[in-house]
Amino acid sequence: MGIFATGLAGRTALITGGSRGIGRATAELMAAEGCNLHLAARTQKDLEKAQGELVGAHGIQVHIHAVDLSVSAETVALADTCRDIDILVNNAGAIPPGGIDRVDEGMWREAWDLKVFGYINLARKIYADMRARGHGVIINVIGMAGATPKSFYVCGSAGNAALMAFTTAVGAEAADFGVRVVGVNPGLTLTERLLRIEKSRAREAFGDESRWQELTTGQPYGRYAKPEEIANLIVFLASDLGAYINAAVIPVDGGAHARGGR
Repeated sequence: MGIFATGLAGRTALITGGSRGIGRATAELMAAEGCNLHLAARTQKDLEKAQGELVGAHGIQVHIHAVDLSVSAETVALADTCRDIDILVNNAGAIPPGGIDRVDEGMWREAWDLKVFGYINLARKIYADMRARGHGVIINVIGMAGATPKSFYVCGSAGNAALMAFTTAVGAEAADFGVRVVGVNPGLTLTERLLRIEKSRAREAFGDESRWQELTTGQPYGRYAKPEEIANLIVFLASDLGAYINAAVIPVDGGAHARGGR
């Protein structure tokens, strides 16, 4: 435990995309604070691995849910199972890159069904229960492209912008019911997915995937964010330390947006 009182001990959080990357890092930090967890992701094996590690290290309760959150019925079922949670972290989904000429209707719908409608549908159900109880926190992990749209990431830029608007719109009324709705906009973060992409870029650029770190030289501080650096803010916002932060979307990109970077 740190020197600051987060108040998370004994509370319960649902983290989607909770078996890897930012979601997994968030689960680790919340578990360390004594928060019980529900983890949702598509792959049962990954969820079981995370569950074993978290219970073994922290002794908290961890329930796992292998679900496809692009399917409305599965989203509703998850919300019904987890309706008594104190915290929702919407984190599942990655939108593919590409310009308007490369991303067809099928790609748009598939990507938005998971990340945009998946976030919205789960939040709608959970928010209704939180509102009825008079407390709760919803945190949407979105992405900087919503604030700094890129033509080469048009689907993600538009989807993230929609989620930013959704977060602030719902948060605007949430305070009247004791609930907070906030967002986090990570910049480029060194998850397993990004590492695969960067190694592929390094193979194309240098003929050697091990040189991928040379691609980060234009980034703030010469590197990408670490998943735990995003998780630190998520946990802060979920805790009593962030009790007066609502209807806000906070960037965590080292200042890349101010430099006009990737």
